[in-house]
Amino acid sequence: MRTTPEQWKSWEEDGVLAVADAVGGDELERLRAAFDSRAAEAKADWLTGVAAGTHPAAFFDIPNAMEKGDIFVDLADHPSYYGLLVDFSKGQVCLQFPQFRTVVPSPLSYVGWHYDVSFSNPLHMKIQLYLDDVGEDGGPFAYVPGSHRPENHPLPQVRHQEDMPGHRTFPGSAGTAILFNSWGMHTSMVNLTLKARKSIILIYEVFTEEKFDPERYGFLADRLETAEKRRLFGLERTRRAG
Repeated sequence: MRTTPEQWKSWEEDGVLAVADAVGGDELERLRAAFDSRAAEAKADWLTGVAAGTHPAAFFDIPNAMEKGDIFVDLADHPSYYGLLVDFSKGQVCLQFPQFRTVVPSPLSYVGWHYDVSFSNPLHMKIQLYLDDVGEDGGPFAYVPGSHRPENHPLPQVRHQEDMPGHRTFPGSAGTAILFNSWGMHTSMVNLTLKARKSIILIYEVFTEEKFDPERYGFLADRLETAEKRRLFGLERTRRAG
């Protein structure tokens, strides 16, 4: 997939766009099954940590998920959105780390409005992939369009997520991928349903020498068969544009 003029406009003006049906059919079912299996394996340790006060109670991340299946590894350059990442990074995209996250129902969101990195940080992008349908009351991702641009700051501090001026929520069906610029303000809205929200978050940056770490995904060396994939996972340096 390559970037359409409409997607370029959304990226440049809003800092966020959704890719409907990024993953579907048998692939989505296999991905759900793998996610649920790994989550079940790790659930007891998470609950023990919650009871001990060392793990957050509002959400749960599967630890070391990339070590547990090729289906997770293959999400990093999934054809439904990889072309967007390549174009927006000018061919210098590098995976940082993933989060395989379950957000439990709660009267409060587990996180307030925030940005992940400052404007001095190299371009930082995230994919959030819904594994189940997420409605307006199911804790959808939310973003303030245009907040990835310094001239649109500062934004007000608000007590409730829904009070943020100009924000947009992103409900979506299972398999929807949301790509956003992490310079912008975003959050998870409140999950008022009785069902946990499951999603996979993939975090990318433009390659820099400062964060070059070939050991991070060294355990995948024998599974990354192309030079492009080895650069994506940081086993080899990415060629600088120009």
